[in-house]
Amino acid sequence: MATYKKRGFKPKNKEEEIALDEQNSTTAEVFSTLDESASKTEAWVSKNQNYILGVIVAVAVGILGYLAYNQFIQKPKEASAANELYYPQQYFEQAMANETAKDSLLNLSLNGAEGKYGFLDIIEEYSGTKAANLASYSAGMAYLNQQNYQEAITYLEQFSSDDAILGALAKGAIGDAFSQLNQNEDALDYYDKAIAHGHGTNDFTTPKYLYKAGIIAMELGYNERAATYFERIKEEFPTAQQANNIDALIGSVN
Repeated sequence: MATYKKRGFKPKNKEEEIALDEQNSTTAEVFSTLDESASKTEAWVSKNQNYILGVIVAVAVGILGYLAYNQFIQKPKEASAANELYYPQQYFEQAMANETAKDSLLNLSLNGAEGKYGFLDIIEEYSGTKAANLASYSAGMAYLNQQNYQEAITYLEQFSSDDAILGALAKGAIGDAFSQLNQNEDALDYYDKAIAHGHGTNDFTTPKYLYKAGIIAMELGYNERAATYFERIKEEFPTAQQANNIDALIGSVN
């Protein structure tokens, strides 16, 4: 079979010739537009090069400044704050184990002693550190144990954590404080937050706050809602301590 090698294209008639001319014209216009755009861009860059360099320098200085701050200021601050947290935490743990001296030990954990910082000092002096965040949690729990419920709420609300258990405990403790203040709607709201914290469930905090939420819902007259909490305990946490009398509670709200 004969082969044909195409070396060019010649229009067979006038219509094809016109179409080819239009195509060539369009192509030329496209390249002309690109050339004009490139020229305008070059002109803009040339005109604004000082501004562009200034932006680049500002960004570079910002990055270097952040790295320097993190390395030479924030890291040493974090280390110092963590060291300071050790002492009030010891007082707090002793308070939890010693009912007789509990209140005085909690005061030492909050306010410090013998030249050592307490939780409140760490929160103020090391604001923005992980230790100050943990100190907010511990201060809130100390106030809760002292039955100073409003202060407990204030400091526990300052604490934030993605940890499934610790974050839930903080929100649940706020619920406990509101419950003691007879603000049951607020208490129920925080028990719900404790249950939902971490987008999952765990065998420690979830049944604990499902139970508390159920009891508060009963007190508020939300029997259907209370039944939902109790049924979750029965279905999802049958071996939890809170499941011991769950059938009786379910029966009382149905």
